[in-house]
Order: sequence, then C-alpha cells, then structure tokens
Amino acid sequence: MSTITAKHELTSYLSDAHSIEEQALQQLRPAPKVAGDPLIASVFEQHIPETEWHEKAVRERLERLGGSPSTLKDVVMRAGGVAFVLFARFQPDTPGKLVAHAYSYEHLEEAAYELLARTAERADDPETAALARRIADDERTMSERLAGVFDRATDRSLEAVGRERISEQLAKYLTDAHAIEMQGIELLQRGPKVIKDEQLARVLSDHLVESRQHEQTIRGLLEKRGASPNLLKDAAMRLGGLNWTAFFAAHPDTPGKLIAFAYAFEHLEIAGYEELRRVADAAGDLEASREVELILAEERLAATRLKACVDRAVDASLEAKRA
Repeated sequence: MSTITAKHELTSYLSDAHSIEEQALQQLRPAPKVAGDPLIASVFEQHIPETEWHEKAVRERLERLGGSPSTLKDVVMRAGGVAFVLFARFQPDTPGKLVAHAYSYEHLEEAAYELLARTAERADDPETAALARRIADDERTMSERLAGVFDRATDRSLEAVGRERISEQLAKYLTDAHAIEMQGIELLQRGPKVIKDEQLARVLSDHLVESRQHEQTIRGLLEKRGASPNLLKDAAMRLGGLNWTAFFAAHPDTPGKLIAFAYAFEHLEIAGYEELRRVADAAGDLEASREVELILAEERLAATRLKACVDRAVDASLEAKRA
C-alpha cells in the first residue's frame, strides 16, 4: 500500500471529519431544549463540550498537516443538522426520533474516525491515528449513553401522543420500520454495483437477503393489524437510498464512505427496532415484540460484520485513489 497515497488521503478524511463535527454541533446544541425530558436532555448536554473539543482538535490537526476545513462541506453539513432538529421538533414523538437519529449519527462518526485512524496508520502518522481513536472512543461512549435512554425516549414519545392510542402508535412505528427497510433494500441492492470490491459487496448482498425478509415480516405484522405500508414514506425512503448510492458512486473512495454509511444505517434500524419493540411491549403485542427481537438480532450481527470490514474498505479506497 502506497504511504504517499495514504498521506494524501489524510487531509481529505480530516476535512470530512470536521464537516461531520460541524453537523453534530448543529444537532446537539438545540437538542436539550427539544428533548422533552431532563434525563435525555442531560445526555445531549454532556456531549456538547466533547464535540466542541473534537471539532477544534480535528481542525488544528488538519491545519498542522497543511490543509483546511472545507467551507462548502461545513455549510452543507451545518444546514443538514439544523434541518433535522426542526424536523424532530415538529414530530409528536420527538424524544424517540431525536434519540434514534443521534444513536445512528454517533455510529457514523465512530466509523469515520475508524477509517481515519487506519488511513493514518498506513500513512505512518501515529499522532493523527491516536487522535482519531480517542475521538472514536468518545463517540462509542455517547452511543452507549443514548442506548441507555431508549426506554425513556419511547415512554416520553407515547405520553406525547397519548397511551390510549397505543394500537395506533404500534401501527405507525411498524409503518416507519417498513419505510426504513425499503431504504435499506435500495442501498443494499445498489451498493455492491458501485463498491467494486468482491468481499465488501458480498457482505452487503448477504444482508440484502435478510433485509428483504425483514420487510416481509413487517409487512405481515401490519396487515394482520389491519394496516398497510405507507406508499409515500416508502417511495421517499427508496429515493433516499438511490440518492445516497449515486453520491457514493461519484467519489473515488466509495468503499470507505459506503461502509461507514451502511454501518450508521444499521444503527438507525437498530434504534428504530429497539423503540418499536418497546411500543409492542406497551401494547401487549407479544407476536410483534417477538418478531422485532428476531430482526434486531440480525441487524446487530450485520453491524458487526460491517465493522469488521473497515480495514478492507480503507485498502480498497486507497487502491481506488491510486488507479
């Protein structure tokens, strides 16, 4: 592996990391005010100074290596952060959506820093590698804090819409899960075509089989309860999957970016199913709870497989840049 290529990629990965931190700050700073619960708010408050330090440390390291943050990337990512908080604020189940999205975003950050750390190692830059691993550890710790408030977030979301409407809410959560599976299927169908690495493509293709089974399971649960998938949500989520794969195909470091995003997406699904299972339990729906728990086990395993692909994704990305 070319050390020169890896060194050239470091500033690009650091620039990406800085943009991700900029978006994180836009999401974190208003989050405590819209969380709807003091314990959930405190989880977000605790991570704000950590994220401010991450942004500063990455910016300084980037400048030390002769680079600078990308103004365009930072502006786009900040705008995305603001847009999500506004979206969550106007949902009746704000606490649940806020926590689920943040849980996924922390895993996106974790994956980005794992990619950065391994690229730095290949570039013989132990200082950047150590910084990346330290921040990745912080992101993992934050994701654990968020997982610790899944119960609280679900309870607050149900209270916001009224527990007397629990059956209606179960159908809504199932509909959301179906829409997310449709986006996952779109991503997994197209991912192997753009990733150009047989081993990585196989991991995505294997999970596509599972995801199609998950979609059928959720569809069946909806139909048994007199409901059906939301065609508008499904279409919007499929379009999102298509747009993301087009974005990845346009970048020479497709393998790294695609694996990082897929890893984060798995955790969006995990968070969604964690909350769905709690809603099913609150509704006394044993069948839905059991089926969701089985899906959760497969989503967690898929996330583990994707994490094990990070080294391969780094090498494949650097090879693509050399080509």
